Amino acid sequence: MTKVLIATVKPFAPAAVSQMQSILKEAGYELVLLEKYNSQQDLIDAVKDIDALIIRSDKITKEVLANAPKLKIVVRAGAGYDNVDLEAATQNNVVVMNTPGQNSNAVAELVLGMMVLMARNQFNGTAGTELKGKTIGIHAYGNVGKNVARIAKGFEMNVLAYDPFVSSEIVERDGITDIEEVGDLYKQAQYISLHIPANKHTIKSINYDLLKNMPHNAVLINTARKEVIDEDQLIKLMNDRPDFKYISDIAPDKKDEFEEKFGNRVFFTPKKMGAQTAEANINAGIAAVNQIINFIENYDTTFKVN
Repeated sequence: MTKVLIATVKPFAPAAVSQMQSILKEAGYELVLLEKYNSQQDLIDAVKDIDALIIRSDKITKEVLANAPKLKIVVRAGAGYDNVDLEAATQNNVVVMNTPGQNSNAVAELVLGMMVLMARNQFNGTAGTELKGKTIGIHAYGNVGKNVARIAKGFEMNVLAYDPFVSSEIVERDGITDIEEVGDLYKQAQYISLHIPANKHTIKSINYDLLKNMPHNAVLINTARKEVIDEDQLIKLMNDRPDFKYISDIAPDKKDEFEEKFGNRVFFTPKKMGAQTAEANINAGIAAVNQIINFIENYDTTFKVN
């Protein structure tokens, strides 16, 4: 019997696990749960006799893969997959997939929610500002970016987008202004919402030179990866620009320094909250099990990323 392990330090919602279990049972698969585990060794021990693995932000290292001789597929329930060693997976003949789009609305709603929080001075009793009529720049127009644009238009914001991998026709068809140069996006947008992956091209790419040209009362919103921010340069910028604010769903490495120096000009969620809705949990979890079944039964590699 095919054995599927769901390994999650941050577990799926119980309703999601229940539906995932039902789908796997109907397919004749065995489900194994490893939730809220305490160490990477717990994960290494759990993968020794499993055929498929579903994770969230859990680290799938070469050590994990080396100790999983039967493993055929890993599905990251979510969009980002930089927590999986893709090279080691390929060397071990393991297919890696993500579940793009399943968490997108949840993350997008968080973006706008945090923007409202900062526009209203974290609801501290003082007069804030409105989002209506302001300009938001979306850096990467993928599934999340498209949902941010849709919701921002509902707030009657001016919406710009930059993505060198998405054609201007697609962006403009959605009623969004396509920006050809990344520097122009930052020059024109009071709000910037980041949706870029963390890779060799993007790590620390959000730096002083890019951010310094943002308009007065600029706000940077990061629901992507902390690694894309050059934290030292952002701190320098915020020292130079007392009007600049930073919101992140990923606490920076220098979180204490940011909070000590800039107070209510920064806001960081206590843990990554973008996909933390019941709906996103269920959507991503169901997509993951269906992708595993389709891969095992039909060798469907539609969402393969390695």
